[in-house]
Amino acid sequence: MRIRQDVELANASDVGCVRAVNEDYFLYIEPEDEEEFARRGRLMVVADGMGGRSGGEVASRLAAEALRDCFRAAEESDPRQVLIEGFQLAHRAILEQGHAEPELLGMGSTCCAAIFRDQKMYYGHVGDSRIYLIRKEEIEQLTEDHSLVAEMVREGALTEAEAEHHPQRNVITQALGVDSDTLKGDFPPEPLALEIGDIILMCTDGLTTKVDRREIALTVCCQPLSAACRELVALAKVRGGPDNITVQTLAIRQVKP
Repeated sequence: MRIRQDVELANASDVGCVRAVNEDYFLYIEPEDEEEFARRGRLMVVADGMGGRSGGEVASRLAAEALRDCFRAAEESDPRQVLIEGFQLAHRAILEQGHAEPELLGMGSTCCAAIFRDQKMYYGHVGDSRIYLIRKEEIEQLTEDHSLVAEMVREGALTEAEAEHHPQRNVITQALGVDSDTLKGDFPPEPLALEIGDIILMCTDGLTTKVDRREIALTVCCQPLSAACRELVALAKVRGGPDNITVQTLAIRQVKP
């Protein structure tokens, strides 16, 4: 796959120090054809699967592939709507696969995804995989975790410091494929206008439970993205790596004419 010169892309994924299988999945695509690229843009996805045996691995792959297929096939010109439809397709695909194979029943996946088009980023997420914007060495979390502890922080029942060590910090309240109800997710109504030098970072909670946002920004801003992704994964592993760790980054290097 050819990556156009207006962006720099890098990613890394690791099973961590405890798990036997990597249930994370990441994906990036951009059409080769220039006309198609102008119409669709580029898609970036990170998913974190969960479920017994091979269920989590299957769920995260189904989530990413459903978003990819929707991105490629959609006639809809609104990238936000493409993402909404892609997440719904992913939700149904995981549910259907679970019913078709009883040993996979109950599997699910968190997911975050973005479409980049016309110097804007349209994005959405479900669960506690995150999207960050790093701009001029400052980092901002664009997504709000769908988790029990995050809700308690938003309601004022916990401080952010207390949340970091809360025993239920990994309990999520939304995920793809978890039940048959209509998927909610978060899809901001307005896209993010991108600037030269902006870095978008997506990751699973295997990174964010061990590496804080300040460390993420410092690591990403001081070196090439490929080295930064490897260093972030290594840092999470040095600190125990109890979960799979995935990070994917995209930097805006120039504005296409």
